[in-house]
Amino acid sequence: DYLTLCLLLYRLFQVEIEFANGSKFTLSAEYLRIHSPAADGKIRSVGGEKVIFGRRHVGIMSAEPVGNYGVRIVFDDLHKTGIYSWDYFYYLGSNKFTLMRNYIKTLKKHGLSRDPHKKK
Repeated sequence: DYLTLCLLLYRLFQVEIEFANGSKFTLSAEYLRIHSPAADGKIRSVGGEKVIFGRRHVGIMSAEPVGNYGVRIVFDDLHKTGIYSWDYFYYLGSNKFTLMRNYIKTLKKHGLSRDPHKKK
């Protein structure tokens, strides 16, 4: 079992979280946004897979505690319905490289990009 010691926003593009067991993770806003625990209308369904794309430069506007349960993160693309539990933060931190690698593979498979679409 672990308790959260600290959650810091770092330059609005990263969250640093440290747990009582000594585990410490730095998670990018993009990573947190694409792994939001909330359903999102901006998810594109491609070949049966739900894919969030174009969020490389997303930022964090605020982080609000939700009791002792976790944190609601408000992103600058106005997504704000995901509540990240401490267990979910730990899961994301512990599996960051595998989850990000799988995300990039999925984007490539569907011809999508981490970069936002450029307006013409």
